[in-house]
Amino acid sequence: MINLLVNNPLLSIFVVAAVGYLVGSFKILGSRLGVAAVLFVGLCFGALDPRLEAPEVIFQLGLVFFVYSIGLASGKAFFDSFRQNGTRDILFVLLMLTLSGGLAVLLHFLFDFDALTTAGIYTGSTTNTPALAGVLDRATQQATGDISDQIQGAVVAYSFTYPMGVIASLVSIIWMEKLLKVDYKGEKKKLRKQYPLEDQLTSCTVIVENTDIADTSIRDLLRTYDWNVKFGRIKKEDNVELTNYDTVLQEGDQLMVVGSAEELGEVIEILGHKSKNMLDTDRSIFDVRRIFVSRPDVVGVPLSTLDLQSKFNAVVTRIRRGDVDMLASNDTILELGDRVRFVARREDLRALSTYFGDSYYRSSQVNLFSFGLGIALGLLLGLVQFSLPGGVTFKLGFAGGPLIVGLILGSLYRTGPIVWTLPYSTNVTLRQIGLILLLAVIGLRSGSTFFETLQSGDGSLVFISGTIISMLTAMLTLWIGYKLIKIPFSLLTGFVSNQPAILEFALQRAGNRIPLVGYSLMFPIALITKIIYAQVIFLILS
Repeated sequence: MINLLVNNPLLSIFVVAAVGYLVGSFKILGSRLGVAAVLFVGLCFGALDPRLEAPEVIFQLGLVFFVYSIGLASGKAFFDSFRQNGTRDILFVLLMLTLSGGLAVLLHFLFDFDALTTAGIYTGSTTNTPALAGVLDRATQQATGDISDQIQGAVVAYSFTYPMGVIASLVSIIWMEKLLKVDYKGEKKKLRKQYPLEDQLTSCTVIVENTDIADTSIRDLLRTYDWNVKFGRIKKEDNVELTNYDTVLQEGDQLMVVGSAEELGEVIEILGHKSKNMLDTDRSIFDVRRIFVSRPDVVGVPLSTLDLQSKFNAVVTRIRRGDVDMLASNDTILELGDRVRFVARREDLRALSTYFGDSYYRSSQVNLFSFGLGIALGLLLGLVQFSLPGGVTFKLGFAGGPLIVGLILGSLYRTGPIVWTLPYSTNVTLRQIGLILLLAVIGLRSGSTFFETLQSGDGSLVFISGTIISMLTAMLTLWIGYKLIKIPFSLLTGFVSNQPAILEFALQRAGNRIPLVGYSLMFPIALITKIIYAQVIFLILS
């Protein structure tokens, strides 16, 4: 069996991927390793025989797929974080990442590690696989001789410190929320107006009874109360119509409203009372349908520019992207694969379906022209050599180049007829395939060295170093952010969620989706910063 795997590298990779993914689905100490388990299974397989290897091009392909798809998915959030949240949160995260990098450098001199081992400790304790891959890529390009032992040492250091990178954040969240006496419910109320938090959407019919809002348009109503809701149909006497911003409310009107349960409660309190009769049960004139967005012409532009009301007399109430329902607004930008929920006249539904495409098959396809061109631009950027003060030069490589280009193109959505973004499902699939290939190759290459180090006991200092970096960084981030900078604790837990298992745990503790907001805002910035810091640490200490 071992000889079979040695002689068939692709078979080895996919066996490791399958077994690793299975192991990652089991709960260990209350949480799952997820895809990261592929690395540890790869280490176990690699320990069986030092000859178990994998082609370099598989490693490069996995890395490029992973970072480029992340860039496309995170581009808008990355640049919006600068505009929407100012510099406070961004500078704070950069400060904490600088602290973790500084601790790695300090421990390097204290324990006399080599440069690649220190970089491995840093990337493992911050659970950042692309950063490790970037360092390995950089080290390979810079090397003048055989550095396979040093590369294996970096992977071993990463593997030793990765578990503590997860555990330290989990423990820190528990300890600090008790020490600081965190009020998650109070924070949710304060943040609702600041961040677009989406609870599970529902709908109801409201009867207008408040005479103070008689002759008030929906536009003025939304300006006054700043509700995050969507209005659909309105029944005036016996006539049912679709609302728009110029619709004027009168006493006795029946109004269909979509939003979270909490928002709807506020709307009902102001307007009147909830009706037992739902307007959406009468579909004789207006009907509801979900349509797949598969036509490239309607993606990458604000919903308001499509002018649906004048073309079809239709209202978009919700958009489902992945597993999340979002309220539609004029600024909402559609993506391929979105499922759009319309309220429209029955005779317009067929035309709407044609206008948006409504093809699941087409909405799942990859535009190979834009995808290939984007990756090619990223690889070209990765080949460019940059110079730092002091004569230090570096390249972004296979990790940094595609990531940065992906972020830029993801924020643009489209350039003329070229749509850069990928359908949500396709992006997730490519990202997962890339990460699995990446982890399987790294594990297979380093398994033998990892277990030799484990048996000799030489990894104790590496493990201690990773624990110090992970624990101190997480605890100081939560304490300084909450006590000194006054950042909500639930948002901070998203900042320290550098691994999906941590994010899932933070969401459970908070009982709301605020940690996901923090994670979405800071993940792209943290990802890029860790990739750069890891390479800078390696270059400075080499």
